[in-house]
Amino acid sequence: MSTYRVAQVTAAGGPFGLVEREVPEPGPRQVRIAVEACGICHSDAAFVNAALPGVTFPVVPGHEIAGRVEALGAGAQEWGWQVGDRVAVGWFGGSCGHCTPCRRGDFIVCPRLKVPGWAYDGGFGERVIAPVDALARIPDALAASDAGPLACAGVTVFNGLRRSSARSGDRVAVLGLGGLGHLGVQYAVALGFETVGIARGPEKADFAKRLGAHHYVDSTSGTPVAEALQSLGGVDVVLATAGNSEAITATVDGLAPRGELVVIGADTEPMGINPAQLLMAARVVRGHPSGTSQDVEDTMAFSALHGIRPMTETRPLDDANEAYQKMLAGKARFRMVLTT
Repeated sequence: MSTYRVAQVTAAGGPFGLVEREVPEPGPRQVRIAVEACGICHSDAAFVNAALPGVTFPVVPGHEIAGRVEALGAGAQEWGWQVGDRVAVGWFGGSCGHCTPCRRGDFIVCPRLKVPGWAYDGGFGERVIAPVDALARIPDALAASDAGPLACAGVTVFNGLRRSSARSGDRVAVLGLGGLGHLGVQYAVALGFETVGIARGPEKADFAKRLGAHHYVDSTSGTPVAEALQSLGGVDVVLATAGNSEAITATVDGLAPRGELVVIGADTEPMGINPAQLLMAARVVRGHPSGTSQDVEDTMAFSALHGIRPMTETRPLDDANEAYQKMLAGKARFRMVLTT
């Protein structure tokens, strides 16, 4: 019997343990992936802690997967996949294909979205079974440890920017310079935006400039963030990557007329925005989810073309618990990635 290892949690909030399982065969329109790398995303904590409905234990998280196709289920070849293909699977782990959003081609907001680690075992292991519609082809220029984080963190910020109202030459602010924001600044610059980095502390100014930001706003300087943004002439878009409702709220009055706040940082606390802040200047607030497998391919291709890579720290699968805790404590710079 052939076996493989996974890092799993057996109870809400529990530690990771390594176990062996029998290698499964892919079903119709599925493939088996030999995992080479899997990023650890902060949203993995929602599954580990059973903070989302329908989570069942044991949980094998991981939705920043990169590896190679190892086996094909019936019909997978018709989708153009072959054994040996390099593939990534992100937050978008497949859709139902028959709900109203799917029938309109808006697969990422499918109410039955198949997120790895939630709908099926994720990438914290040596093998994973995934639907063919979840697969994104990895360019040769990208290492697996880079491709994994780009399938979630990367596509979220890249899509958030390219689907915003901003056009080349517009002024765009990226709130937060962490796991999402450090990529957001790089994408904003490459997309031709006058880019403002916003973070806590004067010591991050040099880092923002190294990422390519044209301006830096220190949210702890004593000058309100909105006032600092207006001193630059206001911004056309704020990409809010920080998961902090208070920090997000502080940017709203820094938007120019018809400016857009794009929220991708998750927080359960309400934002303190009142209608008057939106009405007179015709401002827009919207949430932005991740992206489909095609969006992931676009993100990886753009990243390869422009030399954009996530800042990662890799650990072997055996260190899953330590790596997860480091991510949870905010001590990672910036994406923890498990390698097999």
